[in-house]
Amino acid sequence: MHDLKWIRENPADFDAALARRGLPAQGQAILQLDARRRAAQTASQDLLARRNDASKQIGILKKEGKDTEALMAEVAAFKDQIPAAEEEEKRLGAEIDAVLGIIPNLPAADVPQGADENDNVELKRWGSIPKFDFTPLSHDQLGANLGLMDFEAAAKLSGARFVVLKGALARLERALAQFMLDFHTQENGYTEMATPVLVKEEALYGTGQLPKFAEDLFRTTGSHWLIPTAEVTLTNLVADSILDEGALPIRMTAQTACFRSEAGSAGRDTTGMIRQHQFQKVEMVSIAHPDQSAEEHERMTSGAETLLERLGLPYRRILLCTGDMGFSSNKTFDLEVWLPAQDRYREISSCSNCGEFQARRMKARFKGVGDKNTRFVHTLNGSGLAVGRTLIAVLENYQQIDGSIAIPVALHSYMGGITVIRP
Repeated sequence: MHDLKWIRENPADFDAALARRGLPAQGQAILQLDARRRAAQTASQDLLARRNDASKQIGILKKEGKDTEALMAEVAAFKDQIPAAEEEEKRLGAEIDAVLGIIPNLPAADVPQGADENDNVELKRWGSIPKFDFTPLSHDQLGANLGLMDFEAAAKLSGARFVVLKGALARLERALAQFMLDFHTQENGYTEMATPVLVKEEALYGTGQLPKFAEDLFRTTGSHWLIPTAEVTLTNLVADSILDEGALPIRMTAQTACFRSEAGSAGRDTTGMIRQHQFQKVEMVSIAHPDQSAEEHERMTSGAETLLERLGLPYRRILLCTGDMGFSSNKTFDLEVWLPAQDRYREISSCSNCGEFQARRMKARFKGVGDKNTRFVHTLNGSGLAVGRTLIAVLENYQQIDGSIAIPVALHSYMGGITVIRP
């Protein structure tokens, strides 16, 4: 959500920031709605004041034994006029909220201008791309050859874009998630949380998935929605709160199942585990002081990078351009891992600073000792990491000529003595 007062004071800057996002100017339209709402508010207040004055005059006139018929008629008319004015103010306020609710966050000043992923900026690379003396197989071919990755069985159960993992691969997925959680909680200062995967509409509005992206989500026949990421639950834990300044930053992590309809992905990644309706992800969320959010963003991204480095997986860091950022983000770093079978890097983590955008939608604030006023916190979220995509990267980067998969050393203690998964 955007600060309406700031838009009033900086309409040209607001429109310029929207233009960087490739969106049309909306400042004047918003200000016109706001002017109508404020006029309705003034009219409502004037009517209330007039009614109160008339009521006082009626009391005075009655004491003096004078005629009150005209004033009483005027007061009676207010019974209809005041609710109508209040309803008009409320309607216009809801219209403003609806307009602001679908406008994305404004990009930070240092976010590069661009239309799409082709305009993103590579910031660094780590690791050596593996060289094979054989043609590397894709993760789904490897999994099928191992007899441990079954898309047909999943299709019978649930349809396309699902998978059943068996035996050592199921254990490897669990090991990866535990490895990630142990790092975040034991070394990186995050508190592990276990949160629901079903949420109310308000939670998805708070983090920006609703109302604009409903088609990307799964909804139950009741009032609940399935989360697309634990960002939703973790971030909303501070909704409608006033936190103590000394409690910041609050760092939380969780492993959850995540659910996405992939509504806009027709024809893309139709085979394998790259783009599924259900997947496991370890999420990081930070609730930060505004003065510390840029530093927290770097810290969060570095933590995700550490996991990839310990797994020995080559990756690169990308700064997303204005046209490729998510709805709630004002700055995003993507980490892309090398996949030999695709001969390219693919996203495995996205770490975003949302500034106060989500906090305004959730009404999440903080207050310092002795401060009279509250301020909005800054919220950040990042994948640490997407478990399924990390599994894919391990399979493809650690495959051997006989179809076996070497287990990264960092995972040996989690695999119960298994160091190689063999056909």
